[in-house]
Amino acid sequence: MPDDVRRPRLSQLDQIPDRDPEETAEWRASLTAVTESAGPHRAAYLMRRTLESAGDGGVVLPPLLETEYINTIPTAAEPAYPGDEAMEARITAWNRWNAAAMVTRGSKLGLGGHIATFASAAWLYETGFQHFFRGKEGLAGSPAGGGGSGDQLYLQGHASPGIYARAFLEGRLSEAQLDRFRQEAGGDGLPSYPHPRRLPWLWEFPTVSMGLGPLSAIYQARFNRYLEHRGIKDTSDSHVWAFLGDGEMDEPESTASLALAGREGLDNLTFVINCNLQRLDGPVRPNFKIVQELEAQFRAAGWHVIKALWGAAWDEVIAQDTEGALLRRLRETPDAQFQTYATRDAGYLREHFFGADAALRTIGAKLSDAKLLELFQTSRAGHEPRKVYAAYRAAVEHKGAPTVILAQTVKGYTLGAGFESRNANHQMKKLTGPQFRTMRDLLELPIPDSALDADVVPYWHPGENSPEVRYLRERRAALGGPAPARTVVAKPLPAPAAKPFTALEKGSGGQEIATTMAFVRLIKDLMREKETGRRWVPIVPDEARTFGMESLFPSAGLYSPKGQTYDPVDRDQLLYYKEAKDGQILNEGITEAGSVADFTAAATSYATHGEPMIPFYIFYSMFGWQRTADQFWALADQLGRGFVIGATAGRTTMTGEGLQHADGHSHLIASTNPAAISYDPAFAYEVSVIVREGLRRMYGETAADEDPNVFYYLTVYNEPKIQPAMPEGVEEGILKGLYRYRRAQDAVRTPANAPQAQLLASGTAVHWALETQRLLAEDWGVAADVWSAPSWTELRREALECDAARLHGEERVPYVTRALAGAPGPVVAFSDWMRAVPDQIAPWVEQEWTSVGTDGFGLSDTRDAARRHFGVDPQSLTVRTLAALARRGDINPATVKEAAERYGL
Repeated sequence: MPDDVRRPRLSQLDQIPDRDPEETAEWRASLTAVTESAGPHRAAYLMRRTLESAGDGGVVLPPLLETEYINTIPTAAEPAYPGDEAMEARITAWNRWNAAAMVTRGSKLGLGGHIATFASAAWLYETGFQHFFRGKEGLAGSPAGGGGSGDQLYLQGHASPGIYARAFLEGRLSEAQLDRFRQEAGGDGLPSYPHPRRLPWLWEFPTVSMGLGPLSAIYQARFNRYLEHRGIKDTSDSHVWAFLGDGEMDEPESTASLALAGREGLDNLTFVINCNLQRLDGPVRPNFKIVQELEAQFRAAGWHVIKALWGAAWDEVIAQDTEGALLRRLRETPDAQFQTYATRDAGYLREHFFGADAALRTIGAKLSDAKLLELFQTSRAGHEPRKVYAAYRAAVEHKGAPTVILAQTVKGYTLGAGFESRNANHQMKKLTGPQFRTMRDLLELPIPDSALDADVVPYWHPGENSPEVRYLRERRAALGGPAPARTVVAKPLPAPAAKPFTALEKGSGGQEIATTMAFVRLIKDLMREKETGRRWVPIVPDEARTFGMESLFPSAGLYSPKGQTYDPVDRDQLLYYKEAKDGQILNEGITEAGSVADFTAAATSYATHGEPMIPFYIFYSMFGWQRTADQFWALADQLGRGFVIGATAGRTTMTGEGLQHADGHSHLIASTNPAAISYDPAFAYEVSVIVREGLRRMYGETAADEDPNVFYYLTVYNEPKIQPAMPEGVEEGILKGLYRYRRAQDAVRTPANAPQAQLLASGTAVHWALETQRLLAEDWGVAADVWSAPSWTELRREALECDAARLHGEERVPYVTRALAGAPGPVVAFSDWMRAVPDQIAPWVEQEWTSVGTDGFGLSDTRDAARRHFGVDPQSLTVRTLAALARRGDINPATVKEAAERYGL
């Protein structure tokens, strides 16, 4: 196109009819005139003011994704501070001191710890504890009444020393306990981070695995609404607070579900992001601005954003910025440069910050050296309780959307020049004597020099009856009791009726059904139970129809806080897609991470809310443990209870799906989680027995030596089979992990002196074992017993317990050894899993051991072809068994070659 023939620039708005082009032209000309006469800063200011007025007037416009790099709430708009600021400053000072002392004392033993995170965030926590965080004892006159759930606090893991220090001041922890920070072997130490399993009366939520805290907080807030909408508990008084680091927001899980929170308007949720601009090794965004980036992310996701960046010292400086030069300088200066400013002298600041612009030089000339240092070294909103209070109050009063508070602080604040804003301060684990003296003077603590002369810095407490401790306790009493706090009131659920279980135990007659369908049928019946049916929480990541769960849609409904605002396309069908505000099913879309976060909230409701819920999370087997093992570990830490179902399990049952869909290793990953009770059932009746036992152990009356804080992991298959009736007397073997399903003489008659073998299998592989049993007898005259091994992992764990008992002089024979005792011939163990899964029990099997598995990547083909490929089809297993017999001398080795040739191997 010639240069002199150019098309006018078209915008999105050119598609919309303009009913008054002349008026539009006038507005645009006015903006151009302001820009030319008063400059772009003035034009931008007028535009922002216009947009602000439009919003106040009800004009709906897409929000700006970024605002200026200053506080959202002006100082003039801050509410009066309701507390005794001087008193709270003294309390905060004691907490800072004792946190630093605890970590420093521990460091002498080489234990480490983190100091700088809490130092920067101390006021973020203290303001909340004094004025916002509700305890579980409830508030008088609240809608939920006394004894409520309180607020849920997801506290930043690296700040745990400060939380311990506060508990010490309250009298909830002793000095001796502080001295056992990171010393848990004796059973009475303090865990390094928030670990409910280690300190179950204090911590509610494990948060130190980066990214899981924010993800879990979102789904906890959502689950609170779920409980309320379903009429199970009034959670309207509960607010979820998540304290996060700006560096932590880089984890994909941290921002994975922001849109969910915004979409569902979770105004019971507040993120407080401590923007000290540093992660573990250096600046979070050296060449950029993390606060602005986060603001844009959260605004785009529909969140209410509050920026609390600058302390009061900045107010008068910003007020002088009539040309916009200061705002421009603040906006363009990268984070790493701000960190440098915090460590430099006044001359450097005058030259490098204020010297770049004539208008800035004019502002800088009015500032003293002391004022310059205050601005860049200490004056951050996150260190000033009035500004923190204003942000928190605005957050809890905002309705219709979740809130994120971007609070700027200095990492290592009050720890001295050697710590503050240093790249290495996350790894600095202790203070020296002179540094403690400097800290003492800065915090104005009444600690004499003589107390600091010893090699070990002392803890310090103002006294049980001191004004500080009385004030602290009075404030917590007014807010409903101590926080954080985890309480569990025993509330066993009644056992369900036997009918749903006996239906599976009778078998399927002539009908072929997969164990996935058997499980779904069982749960559907259990959800009809009068006493416990409403406590089931089905969770599925957009695969309900894959698992045959669509029958639950019209009866249970899919949860949506908006109900169903549309006419579903399949409304005229029996199993139509029904959403409801009181829906029971949590269909999360394609997110395993979100589903596990949902599961965790439901699985710990017995403690968080005093309401036991029975979640089951069903997923494509391959995409459960492999993707979310870290979350399952956090679930175990949080003492979650429920059923985790790996459906379409196994490496050879997913015909046509190929490499990434074929799960042959999740049981190996699950075996590493001490709280996961793992089973690979072969038959519907095994599913029945396992689920009934899981309900009893996790939700019923448990024995004194039983730990109910476990979750059950079952793998079920999409391979339809005739489901047999349950044989008599196999319940114990199912639960312990091994029982003899069919003896050789009950299958095909063989000579009395026939060679013998034992076939151990789990899951769908039991069907291969039965065919192998037939081939061995009919083709080779070998008598083989078939054993079902529903849990290789539980067998191993019990055997390890027996080994440990021997160290204390107690002779205990493992169950697997006893079960197989006297069984003649070699043992051949196999499954649809890699060999390492059955190999877990090999050390305790006295017979010769052979294992076969599906090691390697999955592949697309028919089930028969895939099993032949991995060598786990009945013909291959027959040859393997013959080879084991040949090694013992029970058969002629030539038989093995003959069998391989006959079967085309």
